[in-house]
Amino acid sequence: MATGASPDPLAGQARRLYTEELVKGLVPLVQAAIDHARVLLDKPAENTVFQRRRELTQSLLGGAQAWHKGIVTGLRHALQHGVSATRPGDLLGQSRSGPYSGRETLSLVSDDTIELEIVTSRLALAIMDRASWEFADLRSRIAQLEGRGELDPHDMLRAHVLARIVFDAWRAAGQTLDGWRELQTVLHDEFALLVEEAYHETNRWLVDHGVLAEVDLRPFIRRSRTHPAAPMGWQAATGFVDSRAGAASLGDGASGGGYGGSRSSGFVSGGSGGSGNSVGEETRLMTRAAPLARSREHAEAVLGRLNRLIGRHVPRFGLSTRSPGVPAGASQPMSPGLARAIDTAQQGIRQRLSSTLRGGGEVSATAPVMLEELHQRKQVLKKAAASPEERATIEIVALLFQSILTEDRIPATVRVWFARLQMPVLRVAVTEPDFFATIDHPARRLIDRMGACVMGFDSAASSAPGKPNEALDKEVKRIVQVVEAYPDTGRRVFQTVLIEFEKFLEHYFKNENEATKRGVSLAQQVEQRETMAIQYTIELRKMLNEVPVQEGVRQFLFHVWADVLATTGVRFGPQTVQTKAMKRAAADLIWSASAKVTREERAEVIRRLPLLLKSLREGMASAGMDTPKQDEHIQQLNNSLAAAFTAKAAVIPDDRLRELMERLETLEELLPEAAEVEIDESMVLDLSGHQSSELEVVLEGGSMPTPAMVAWARELQVGSWYMLDRGGHSEAVQLAWHGLRKQLSLFVTPQGRCVLFQQQRLASYLQAGLLLPAQDEALTVRATRSALAKLDVDASRLLA
Repeated sequence: MATGASPDPLAGQARRLYTEELVKGLVPLVQAAIDHARVLLDKPAENTVFQRRRELTQSLLGGAQAWHKGIVTGLRHALQHGVSATRPGDLLGQSRSGPYSGRETLSLVSDDTIELEIVTSRLALAIMDRASWEFADLRSRIAQLEGRGELDPHDMLRAHVLARIVFDAWRAAGQTLDGWRELQTVLHDEFALLVEEAYHETNRWLVDHGVLAEVDLRPFIRRSRTHPAAPMGWQAATGFVDSRAGAASLGDGASGGGYGGSRSSGFVSGGSGGSGNSVGEETRLMTRAAPLARSREHAEAVLGRLNRLIGRHVPRFGLSTRSPGVPAGASQPMSPGLARAIDTAQQGIRQRLSSTLRGGGEVSATAPVMLEELHQRKQVLKKAAASPEERATIEIVALLFQSILTEDRIPATVRVWFARLQMPVLRVAVTEPDFFATIDHPARRLIDRMGACVMGFDSAASSAPGKPNEALDKEVKRIVQVVEAYPDTGRRVFQTVLIEFEKFLEHYFKNENEATKRGVSLAQQVEQRETMAIQYTIELRKMLNEVPVQEGVRQFLFHVWADVLATTGVRFGPQTVQTKAMKRAAADLIWSASAKVTREERAEVIRRLPLLLKSLREGMASAGMDTPKQDEHIQQLNNSLAAAFTAKAAVIPDDRLRELMERLETLEELLPEAAEVEIDESMVLDLSGHQSSELEVVLEGGSMPTPAMVAWARELQVGSWYMLDRGGHSEAVQLAWHGLRKQLSLFVTPQGRCVLFQQQRLASYLQAGLLLPAQDEALTVRATRSALAKLDVDASRLLA
């Protein structure tokens, strides 16, 4: 079925408006792609990368107009004639007789076709990652106008249709797949913004014409609580991934044969052969919900269900937090009787647990004592409560801590301290009802952070099962005692100790934990070297921008000698004799490669050359470069020196040379701030040189990450545990360190092996599901779910 024109006049006008909004935004989008190509060309890169980027820039400048025209033509063709397709699940090749013939023949799918489908699918996913809410609204309005339950799978409003038009036009304009990949990040961002705006304008126009002013969204999916960078809920909200296991997301545009020319491929369900399997696997990896995003959405859904359940039995429960205009953390008074009862209970719990431990009782035997004590205190507290809301709060907090204190994965000594947090948390829950309304309340976050660091992996800290690390145990104890000491400060004390706990973790992994401190030290050296190499490259580019230096020498200084300077600077210090010798070698190289027109100058070059070559080789060796690679660079430099001897090189004036020497001597004073330097995989010169028996650097694996997944990679929390799937086996790892601006991250195994990720590679592993949180849900979320199960059985206990 062709889907473009609509029998309903308003729906047809809406599609036309959507098309024109896209067309209006294409010129600045194409210009943004060209601008980004130029930016990439100016970045430090290996020679092959530099050549590829130069070819891309030249090709894009020549083909931009054709690409723009191709997209416009494809959009208007889809609007006027619709888009027809074969079954989206078929891995059956389509006839070459025409782009819309629909006649099928059996054929294999080429690797090139698979790559094209993956590229277009990634673009569609990036668009829906940002624009899913606007699309969900638009889909509902168009479906109502046309009297159908769902848009056609190949409706031109769907993102994958646009993605196919865009990439077909790209190829028709003579652009390459490698060129697209080079610009993929900016293209994804620009098209996502453009489509979101087009959806928004079309929705606004439909609302102005009285079409479905209010759209009924799915329960538990709330815009106000969605992480801004997280791709949550769009699979369910948009229907983009359906019961065909995601095949439609790749095949919807593929089997239709394209928009400007014929194609010979499609996708199938259940096809055999390597090509089909690789496509299905890639689709699965790209369309599965982000684990961390799903976790947040799940947590908010659990809290939402708790509030609805309690609200049915205690109508005024949490009313202040649901009222418009009430800020987070707004407090309400606690009845005097309950305040006194909580103080008494706190003292009693502290004395009971302390006496049990002083009496020589086993820590593991304190769990029944804790539960018995807390149950008795709960009944006393309920009698002291002055309202149904206070009694319900007491019951819920008691259920939460009952679950936490029976969690076997928490070491017994830590559970003792968690038990002493129940009364402080109760005090906050009564006075700040948003404790039950948001997962970001500092009391919840504190418990979750401490739990995530100690739960389930005791062997990483001690050889004795069930015994936590002593330093961590002491810190948990200190935090609980601080919270107890400031009972009337509400969330502020929890926020304060949460910050202190984060600082403790950073110090602990860096200085105290035997399994991690060596790895953190090595990772910091890696980061310092890579940062300095980039800084040196940037400053060398500025210095040589207007100096007529041979291209071969210029590239050697940018891509090799900058790393040598960084390595020497990290190892010996920036102002040491060794580092100054490497700077002098750079200056001598520049002088030697400039034109030598007199016999005296040539004799001087010959006299200096052995010492210069010795310095160059020593520098490259210190940076970990093997001898064959050194020989390759020396040969290239020899060619530059030969050009200088034949006077083919440009002459550098003496005063300019002296200025260069002086600037090289004080190079560190000119370097950009480290915080301004971004370490990405194209700029890291050779992380493999940092491999050692103590530090493993991850250089490959994973899937192309979405921007949202990169954002989540930056938000992983130090101390949390993950399951890493690498080298054919899965193992537990703990995040021990984030580098500057979280561009490098270090994980450590229970056996002490350190694994270093660059940010993009870490996001790739998250995207592919090769790195997953060890815990499916936070400690307080699990406890809330446990409380809900008990309240579902007997909600009367809220008021008992």
